[in-house]
Amino acid sequence: MPSLKEVKTKITGVKKTSQITKAMNMVAAAKLRGAQEKMEAFRPYTSKFNDAMSNLSGGANSDAFPLMENRDVKKVELVVITSDRGLCGSYNANIVKRVEKMVAGYEAEGKEVSLVCVGKKGFQLLRKTGKVRKNYNDIMANFQMFNAREIATDLAEKFLAGESDKVEIVFGEFKSVAVQSPVAVPFLPVQPVESDGEDEKKLSGDYIYEPSSEEIMDTLQPLYLNVIIYHAMLEVGASEHAARMTAMDNATNACKDIVSNLTVIYNKARQAAVTNELMDIVGGAEALK
Repeated sequence: MPSLKEVKTKITGVKKTSQITKAMNMVAAAKLRGAQEKMEAFRPYTSKFNDAMSNLSGGANSDAFPLMENRDVKKVELVVITSDRGLCGSYNANIVKRVEKMVAGYEAEGKEVSLVCVGKKGFQLLRKTGKVRKNYNDIMANFQMFNAREIATDLAEKFLAGESDKVEIVFGEFKSVAVQSPVAVPFLPVQPVESDGEDEKKLSGDYIYEPSSEEIMDTLQPLYLNVIIYHAMLEVGASEHAARMTAMDNATNACKDIVSNLTVIYNKARQAAVTNELMDIVGGAEALK
């Protein structure tokens, strides 16, 4: 049985750890509110952009737009968006597992796969594969639209140059504070956005665009790519704080359980020490008789 001093030192250390995890939980909760508000405010913009692209691209000739070119897929590029910081449970690990599963599936089909990592944690976990073409570190803490534009421009240039035939984005989608699921979203080639049946019923007649729909598509397509990347980054930003808040809450509860167990051990050790002292006293008294 450990000594009283050892157990007491452990209890003090676990209590200090509990204070740290509780503080990190509060910080994550405060950051989550801001990130969630930003994400929810951007979702209507993304939805309207999808509606516009749906109406424009529905009858467009894909051969006229290089970014909509469907060709035989031999090279696939996956954009992996994770956080820059850890201590958020299995959030980043789940995204990487999804990527590894997709890579194995594509390679089994004979396709060549390359990776673009956005976020330090994804790069740290995937660089051992040797498939990382480019990585963007230290931008997820305070990303802006120009970061999304830089990433989208690089991906589009590689697609137009024939260095990739298909591009997908893999990230953790924010569903609730308790649930953040990894998803894969098609990025290139740009596909016509399909409308729901209810939306089709609301549309009546054709729209006349000025300038032509082709000219508008030329302008909207790059912006559309920026919006997709930025929306994914917003989802990851909110998901990261939610996952960290949950992880720190679990860690705080675990610390309380450890302190409780150590307290029992401490009491047993103290009782054993008291018992030994009493036995020594009684033994000494008996020896004097």
